[in-house]
Formats: sequence, C-alpha cells, structure tokens
Amino acid sequence: MNKVSHEQIIGIDVSRDWLDVHCLPETRRLRLPNSDEGHAQLVCLAQSTHALVCFEATGGQEWRLWTALDAAGIATRQLPPAQIKAFAASRGTRAKTDRIDAELIARFMAFRPDAGRELPHGKLRLLRALASKRAQLVETRKRLLAQIRAHEKLGTDGIFTEVDAELRELLDRQIGTLEDQIAQTIAADQGLAKTADILRSVPGIGPVASTILIAEMPELGQLSGEQAAALTGLAPIAHDSDAMRGKRAIGGGRRQVRHVMFQAALVASHHNPHLKIFADRLRDAGKPHKVIITAVARKLVTIANALLKSRQNWSAQTA
Repeated sequence: MNKVSHEQIIGIDVSRDWLDVHCLPETRRLRLPNSDEGHAQLVCLAQSTHALVCFEATGGQEWRLWTALDAAGIATRQLPPAQIKAFAASRGTRAKTDRIDAELIARFMAFRPDAGRELPHGKLRLLRALASKRAQLVETRKRLLAQIRAHEKLGTDGIFTEVDAELRELLDRQIGTLEDQIAQTIAADQGLAKTADILRSVPGIGPVASTILIAEMPELGQLSGEQAAALTGLAPIAHDSDAMRGKRAIGGGRRQVRHVMFQAALVASHHNPHLKIFADRLRDAGKPHKVIITAVARKLVTIANALLKSRQNWSAQTA
C-alpha cells in the first residue's frame, strides 16, 4: 500500500455523467464531466498538487477514471461505501448530495490514509469483470428456473416451455463461455495459475471460489490470518460495554468474497477432513448452522492465506 504523504486529497463522488470533486485542505469544489475530457482535467489538477485521489466503489462507474489516473501515475484509492456511510454517521451527517458525498470521501481519506484499494493490474481487472458477469448470469438463470417451477405449478399447459428452454440454453452457453474465458485468463499467467492451483488444492474451494479470491482479494498471502478474515467480513465484531457482553456478529468486508466463501464452507464442512471435524465439534456443542458455516468460512480464508504465503498446496497434515 502506498503510504507516501500527499499535499492534497481529492475526494470524488462518481456518477454516470459527472464527477463531483472536493479538494482538501483548501476545500475547493468543482464538477467535471465523467468523460475523457473531464478525466484529463482531473489528471492535470492532481498532478499539479501531488494529490491522492479517492472515490467509492460504484459498481463500475469509476473504472475508466481509475484507469486514466493510474496511467498518469497518480495515486488512487477505491473506498468501500460501507466505511464512508459509517464515517458519515459518526459525524452526524444525514443530508446526502453529490457534493456532500465528495467531501465525506475526502475527509475519510484524510482520517484513514491507509484505507482503500489500489488499482489491480490488467489481468486481475479482466478476471474481476468476467467473474462479475458470470455471477450476474448465474443469478438470472436461478430466477428463470424459479419461474419455470412456478409455471409448472400453475399448470400453464406448457405455453412457455419452448421460450424457457431457449432462454436456459442461451444462459447455459453464455455461462460456459465465460467460464472458459476465466480459465484461459488464469492459465495464461504463470503466477495466477500457481495461485489458483494452491487455492483449489483445499477441499471446498473450487473454480468459482478460487477465481473470486484471486480477483477480489489480491492481497491474500500478504496478510495475517486476522486481517484476511476482517477483509472478507468474516471476523466477529464485539459489542461489549463495561460488564455487558453483547452478541458477536460479522459484517463489512468484501461482500462478493464473503458470499462465495459461505458456499465453499458448505462443501468444506462435509468434504474437507480437517474442517469436517471442526464443524462436527461445533454441531455437537449445539451451535446454530449459520454460526458453524461462518466459522468454517473464516477457517477457509485463513488457511488459504497461509498457503498462499508459503506458496504450498494444502494437505491434511499441514492444515
């Protein structure tokens, strides 16, 4: 993580058409178009003041800007929206406009200069885009299958059978194509291929989970076990005060990674010899199913982190 001090922090609220900009420490505000012209103006502004530029993850609206800034050698950070929201609540800020959001982003960065993610390299960006599109199509297929079951229960005399079959075939084909592209992208890079091989050696972590871990957690293998669990949002958060002991809960972190690790944990709790013993012990102790799966998912992440740190494949003896 780049820890060089910067003369200026530029917070940006990114929307489809506009970039609302807030500059610290002089509290300068401006609005630029979210276009090549606006990106060029922002590059000039950031270069003239040795600025650190930061913005929220917006689901893709920020990627073109991020790439332009990175190509110009400007330090950039992508910040989790949940952290900005919590920071706003801590300041008592309830109003919400693009200008206010830009200021909050800048002030959060000043408060937490180590926060956020730097731009991943090109192959990771491609892998992230492919994995995201695959997940979108899988969710669409899931909804289609639910509709097919509903049609069967309603007894619609098969009037949608042909349409549903064509849609399902199309989705299956597109998902298969994306999975081939993901496999080819990983195989074409020796480092990514080795990382994928290590991750998939762990019973429970399959192609989908390993791809998401590679694309969404490139820091894995460079963290402590506690940091890896926290980054995934699987670390228990205490809610204690004085003599009161509140219920622990998980939260924050990278939602897509957490979701896929829950799926991996379901498999690992039955088929990973090390984690099956762990899960059975929790079941025997009367722990709820969700608690067990969360604990197994946390173990999986810490195991994956340790294996990537040592660059060794999993074995039951070293787990």
